[in-house]
Amino acid sequence: MRSGQRLGHLPGHRLGRRFGWLWGAYGTSALGTWLAFGAFPLIAIEVLHAGPAEVATLASVGAAVGAAVAVPLGPWVEFRHKRPVLIVMDLVRCAALLTIPTAFALGVLTFPQLLLVSVVVAGADVTFRAASGAYLKTLLPAEDLLVAHARFESTAWTTTIIGPPLGGAAIGLLGPVATVVADAVSYLISALGIGAIGGHEPPPERRDAARMRAGDLFDGWRYILADATLRPLFCNTVLFNGLVMAAEPLLAVQMLGRLGFAPWQYGLAFAVPSIGGLLGARLARPLVTRFGQHRVLVVSGTLRALWPVGLAFPGPGTGGLLLVMGVELGLISCCGVFNPVYATYRLERTAHHRVARTLTAWTVTTKASTALLTALWGGLGVLLGPRTAIGLAGVLVLATPLLLPRRAAALPAEPKPVPTRT
Repeated sequence: MRSGQRLGHLPGHRLGRRFGWLWGAYGTSALGTWLAFGAFPLIAIEVLHAGPAEVATLASVGAAVGAAVAVPLGPWVEFRHKRPVLIVMDLVRCAALLTIPTAFALGVLTFPQLLLVSVVVAGADVTFRAASGAYLKTLLPAEDLLVAHARFESTAWTTTIIGPPLGGAAIGLLGPVATVVADAVSYLISALGIGAIGGHEPPPERRDAARMRAGDLFDGWRYILADATLRPLFCNTVLFNGLVMAAEPLLAVQMLGRLGFAPWQYGLAFAVPSIGGLLGARLARPLVTRFGQHRVLVVSGTLRALWPVGLAFPGPGTGGLLLVMGVELGLISCCGVFNPVYATYRLERTAHHRVARTLTAWTVTTKASTALLTALWGGLGVLLGPRTAIGLAGVLVLATPLLLPRRAAALPAEPKPVPTRT
C-alpha cells in the first residue's frame, strides 16, 4: 500500500491536538501578516514622505539583509529544541513590530527604524520556517505530512483572500499603523498557541551547539547540492519563485499606469484567483492518492510554468482584467496543488538532523534570488518596457520544468523519532 493510500490521507482524518495548536498558530500569524500587507510602504510614503527609491529599498534590501542575518541561525536552530525557538521567533517579531506604533505615537518614527524592523522580521521569518519544518517532522509520522502541508496551504490561501480586504478597510479607517499592531498581536497569539502544544520533543542531534564550526553555516547548501533529488527541486523552486515575483512590480506598473485600472480592480485581479489556491490545496491529497507523489509533483510543477507568460498580453478594459484573473487563477490553482506536495517531498527526503539547516539555506536562497531578480527586472522594465520584461520572465519560467526531479528517489534510511499524539 502506498503512503498516499494510508489512513492518514483519508478525508477528515484528525492529526491530533498538538498539530491543531500548531495549525491554529500558523493561521493566526498568517492572517496578521496579510492584514498588514503593504503597511510598511504606506507608512514610508504617507507618514515619512519617502520617495520611490526608499520604498524600493524597504521592499528589497530589508528582506535580503534579513535572509542573510538568518544564515548562522540555521545551524543554531538545528541543535536546539524547536518549539522554544518557534516561540522566541514569534515574540521577536511581535516586539519588533510594536516599536513602530510606539515610535509613531511618540513622534520619533524614522525610515531607518522601518528598515531595521523589516530586517529583524525577515530574519525571524526564515528562522521560524526552518524550525517549524523540523518540528513538524518530529510531530507527525511521514504518512501524515502531506495532510498537514495541504492544511497549511489551504490556510495560507484563505488568509490571502480575506486578509488584504480587511486590512485595506482597517487602513482606511485607522491608518496603516493599526494593521502593524494587528500583525504584532497575531504573533503574540501564535506564541501562546505554540506554548500550549506541550508534549515531548525528541532531543537535538548534538548537544555541544555552543561550539558551532564556521563550516556549519554552509551545511544546508552542501546537503541540498549533494542530493540528486533535492538539487533539481531546489533550482526549480528558486528560479520559478524569483521570476514570478520579479514580474509582479512590473505588472502593477502596467495595470495601474498604462492600462488605467483602478487600485480596487488591481486588488480584485489577485484576490479572486486565490480561491484557486484553496481548491488546489484541497485536491493535492486525492491526486497523490490516485497518481502518486512524484507524478503529481512533476505534472503540477509543469502546469504552473505555462501561465505566467500570459501576463504580458492584457489590454485595457474588462477583457484585460478578465485575462489577468484567468491567468492568475490557472497559476495559483497549480501552485495550490504543487506547494504542499513539494513541501512534503522535500521534508521526507531531508534527514532529521539536517532539516533546520536545509530549510534555512532553501529560504535564504529563495529570498535573496527574488530580491536580485526583482532589481534586475526593474532595470529591464526601464530598458525594454514593462510588457516585454514581463513576457521575458514568462518565457524563462517555461524552462523551469526541466529542473524538476526526473524520478523519485528512495527516502533516507535513518532512525526516526516516534511522534506522540494527544
